[in-house]
Amino acid sequence: MESAQSLRRTLGQFPRVSLADLPTRLDKLENLSRRLEVFGVFVKRDDQTGLAFGGNKARKLDFLMANVMDRGADCIITWAGVQSNWCRQVAAAAAKLDIRTVLALFKGPASPEGDDGNLLLDRIFDADIRVFDATGIDNMLEFESVRHIVDPIADEMRRAGLRPYVAPIGGSLVEASMTEPWGTLGYVEAFVELAEQAEQMGVGIDSIVLATGSGGTQAGLLAGAKLLSPATRIVGISVYAGKEKAAGYVRSAANSTLELLGSSVRVAKDDVIVLDDYLMEGYGVFVPEVGDAIGLIAESEGLLLDPVYTGKSMTAMLDLIEKGYFREGENVVFLHTGGTPALFPYRKQVLDHLARS
Repeated sequence: MESAQSLRRTLGQFPRVSLADLPTRLDKLENLSRRLEVFGVFVKRDDQTGLAFGGNKARKLDFLMANVMDRGADCIITWAGVQSNWCRQVAAAAAKLDIRTVLALFKGPASPEGDDGNLLLDRIFDADIRVFDATGIDNMLEFESVRHIVDPIADEMRRAGLRPYVAPIGGSLVEASMTEPWGTLGYVEAFVELAEQAEQMGVGIDSIVLATGSGGTQAGLLAGAKLLSPATRIVGISVYAGKEKAAGYVRSAANSTLELLGSSVRVAKDDVIVLDDYLMEGYGVFVPEVGDAIGLIAESEGLLLDPVYTGKSMTAMLDLIEKGYFREGENVVFLHTGGTPALFPYRKQVLDHLARS
């Protein structure tokens, strides 16, 4: 195993820009821990990374935007759903660095209406927004599924005299303009930070639970765990893809990251834990169980979750605890990946549910 200090030195060799406010807090959820009795439940507050209301993408963008600048790009193009946290933080990072942003946003039947939440913020950051029907997009996480839309935008930017960089959704999969998994480096560093904080608090971290979309956050944590603390379980709760496909993204990105770090360690198939039991009615669809989790954590801890990512991953963590997934006495960290702006376009569903509860 490596030491935290040596891994920090390795990470320090990569170009980065300073976008995220770090370190973020590691707090014990005292009321929830008492309620659950046998568990120590902690939260890693990556909703407080600072950039555009915070969230996990800020750590990724520290490394990815450095690559954008090193490549001499003056325009970044990316894509995701119309209420994407990723696109919101890309737009903010690009505005800070004086780089033009073009967002290809996909709208499905469950997408909230109007310029609200993340979409409102995208417009405030002056992103060039193109909205497309999500019908027929098999898998938004893969560039090949959106190439027919994104490539013409890149050509348009080149004709306008710009040098575009096409950044894959989530900033971690090696595709489009990205030749290395730059975004995952941010979560290798996050694991180092978390391990150091836990040591200062005098606690061990047995499991980390997080929402998994494009897989980069889980991949970075998993790579960090393999190097520093192989016994720590990284439990991803898929909010988009089925278990096998999501786990494949995580494993591929984690191994690409370990290779980038110069390590001979690799992630095996059995090392990757992704659960798709909590996809429920699909990506971005509000369900009562998530409303219950949002209400419980708000009332007991004063902590806000969103209906798309953190609400689902908290729903999963609470259910897993109730079912005995974690061993008695374990310390479990919930990674709060942000997404708070998504509360607002879902206001009616959230408030109607809480009124009935």
